[in-house]
Amino acid sequence: IFARFLYKSDIMPNALSINSSSSNFLLTGFPGLEWAHHWISIPVFSVYLTAILGNAIILHIVRTDPSLHQPMYYFLAMLASTDLGLCVSTMPTVLGVLWLDFRGIHLYACVLQLYVVHSFSFMESAMLFAMAYDRFVAITNPLRYPTILTSSRIVKITVVLGFRSTMLIIPPVLRLLGFSYCRHNLLSHSYCLHQDMIRLSCSNTRFNSFYALTVILLSMGSDFLFILLSYVMIFHSVLAIASRREQLKALNTCVSHILAVLCFYVPVLGLSIVHRFARHSSPIIPIVMGNVYVLFPPLMNPVIYSIKTQQIRRAIVRVISLGQAR
Repeated sequence: IFARFLYKSDIMPNALSINSSSSNFLLTGFPGLEWAHHWISIPVFSVYLTAILGNAIILHIVRTDPSLHQPMYYFLAMLASTDLGLCVSTMPTVLGVLWLDFRGIHLYACVLQLYVVHSFSFMESAMLFAMAYDRFVAITNPLRYPTILTSSRIVKITVVLGFRSTMLIIPPVLRLLGFSYCRHNLLSHSYCLHQDMIRLSCSNTRFNSFYALTVILLSMGSDFLFILLSYVMIFHSVLAIASRREQLKALNTCVSHILAVLCFYVPVLGLSIVHRFARHSSPIIPIVMGNVYVLFPPLMNPVIYSIKTQQIRRAIVRVISLGQAR
């Protein structure tokens, strides 16, 4: 979709001067390492390719393997879809900067991209919360698990969480289109983020700042709080199990999810800290944190679930075996 917007690759450094009517922005690669962008693009492209293939394989396996048609794997498939969306929404500009030095991006394209990026980020947080709820029900009430998490309820949960992830951020995103950007037009990353855009605006951004913080606390903050609460109740139920072996078996089903939660929330927290408290630090720090934020969860989630989840691992082996047999 971003191909419909033309990059302004002819924007020169003088475009960084004050211009209240400017509708173009400059994306940032790796400052001081422009000569090495083509070399840096090799590992970056490899990570994108691995993340896309890994999540696509997870989706294919869950869709085609009847033994995986269970709530846990439905949520995993939705997490993989979210990771794919996060990769596809940032890859055009990230690789455009590294490969072709296409640093210019129009205001409308930038706003569209940041809307998509933030929507998928909120959706990933929501899916991690839904997966925590799934583990809570499976461990604390295993006999009623199939009747509580029915297919219709899973669809309703997904629709509600998807609506929350995409609709709540529309008001501040639309306001960005009416702002004046009279400082410089240099963004901190090779893709667009809301907190980066309001930093460049000379309009009144109090509503955007307050609203964005409120949405983050009500969505990601509450998701993380409910995840913690779910695991407190899970551990309480596990400790009530008499058999040590059954305790370990129950906890083992949660390891993949715990690792996925850490892979998502640690980069999110790190990027937030960089934007709020490290503005005058080296420009490389936000660049690195920004790339970790969009690449690390999509890369690690398929790896974690492929290694730690026996059913996924067996399904992948079957797919590989069938491919070699052909």
